[in-house]
This record gives sequence, C-alpha cells and structure tokens, in this order.
Amino acid sequence: MSFGQGGPQWGPGGSGSQPPQWSNQTPDWAALAEASESRNRRRRWLLVGGGALATIGVGAAVAMAVVSADGNEQASNRPASQLPATTDIPPDTTGPGPTFEETSAPPPLDPKDFIGNVKKDTAPLGPDTLFPGTQLTMGETVYKKGALASTKTCASAAQGTLGAVLTKNDCTRLMRVTYEKDGVAVTVGVAVFDTEGKALQAKNDADSKSVVQSLSGEGVPTFCRSAICRSTTNSYGRYTYFTVAGFTNGKDVTQKDSKVFTTGDDLAEFTFRQIHRRGEAQASAAANQ
Repeated sequence: MSFGQGGPQWGPGGSGSQPPQWSNQTPDWAALAEASESRNRRRRWLLVGGGALATIGVGAAVAMAVVSADGNEQASNRPASQLPATTDIPPDTTGPGPTFEETSAPPPLDPKDFIGNVKKDTAPLGPDTLFPGTQLTMGETVYKKGALASTKTCASAAQGTLGAVLTKNDCTRLMRVTYEKDGVAVTVGVAVFDTEGKALQAKNDADSKSVVQSLSGEGVPTFCRSAICRSTTNSYGRYTYFTVAGFTNGKDVTQKDSKVFTTGDDLAEFTFRQIHRRGEAQASAAANQ
C-alpha cells in the first residue's frame, strides 16, 4: 500500500471510493501449504544458526578467560615437566604467626633470708619495734602490754638452765615484754644470735628447766618466780623465743588452766608473726632498690 495524493488506492486503476474487488476463484491450498512449510524451515535454520553462533561466542569467551588467567596457555594442556617449579610457587602464608618466648617476673625474695643472718638483718631492732603499741588483740581477746626490757647479757634475764644455753650459743641480746589479762600474765623473751644455726641450736639445747625470767612492772606484779608456770621454746631465723605464763596471784598452773595455755600460745604466735613481718619488710625494701 502506498500513500500518495488523493488518498489510498486499492488495486490497479481502481477508484478511491470503490471497495476492493475479490475474485470468486478457489485458492490453491497445496501451494499455500508448501509456501508455509518453506517459511517455517527458514525460521528454524535461522534459530539453529543463531544458537550455534552464540555457543561459539561463549566458548571463545571461556577460552579467552582461561588464557588470561593462566598467562598464555592452559596449564592442563602442558606436560608435567613444563609446570612451574616449586621455587616459582608463592609460599603458603596461612601458617602460624611468629612466636615469642614467655617472660615472667623474678621470684619474690624470701623474708627468711633476711632474718637468718646478721649481715642481712640490718633493720632497727628493739623490744618496742617487735612489740609496738600499748595492747595486743588476738581474735576477740585484748591483752594489755606491761614492761619492756633489753640486755646484751642474755644470761642475766634467764632462769634455770637457760642462762647456760644462751651463753653457749653466743646470744648477743635478750629482749623481753609482758602482757596481762584478767590475772594471767605472760613474759615473752626473744634471744638474738648472729646466725639461724645458732638460734636453732639454742632451741634444741633448751630443756624443761630452761625458762626466761618473768618481767614485772607497769601494773603487773612479780609472777612465776617460785610458782609453777607454763613455758614454751621455739625459733625462727636467727631468733629463739620463749614464753612463761602464769597467775599474777602466785597460784600454780595446772593442766586444767586453759586460760594460761591460751595466753602463752597467743603471745608465741604473735612473736613469730612479728619476726616474719620484719623479714618481709626487709625483703620488700631490697626488691625495690
């Protein structure tokens, strides 16, 4: 159909106002079917040909990708002798990271090293430094402190066989302190030696008659000079310490008098702690130098 002046024209020589003329002749159905089949064959060939071209295009793209990823050619097509050497392969970077040696702080100094020898045990020493304050609290019990004393003539503050023991092992000083509660008093004596060995030997040499002399004064009357009292002996570092406990009224101590035993044990325990604290203080000072 063409669009010229005067409107559409239908058929050769026809008028623009007349309808198209149809022939009454019967169509050739066989020819029409053949023509339709011919058109369908061409369409299938076009589809097949287009698919083949698409397949070729995809194959070419894959091949180019393989070549691009591998360099110039596919590694799978090369013999084993032509594969890259081990030294050409990048190292494995997924292994463990660097390791570092463990470090630790030096062990703390032993307090006993400082109270075991006169050459290291150089802190100020006296009955007032070992037994400070005016009273002592052990648990729920409060003991009032009495008199203090110190002498370099150790045997002069000893009773029974203790004087000979202290002299034999070269005691350099004997300090004493007394505590009292409810009519029960205890005197602690701390004998000082130059070495731990001397102090231990003094402890071993002492017997049941080796007793420190009780110390009266400061509100505490004389006690344990003629009556039976309870005594203890022990040592720690270069110190040997003794206790003598009894009644301030002169009564003899028996096995049933638990208050006397408790008082003596409390003061012995406190003396041990004070000597140990002395060693701790000196060890700490040496570590911070």
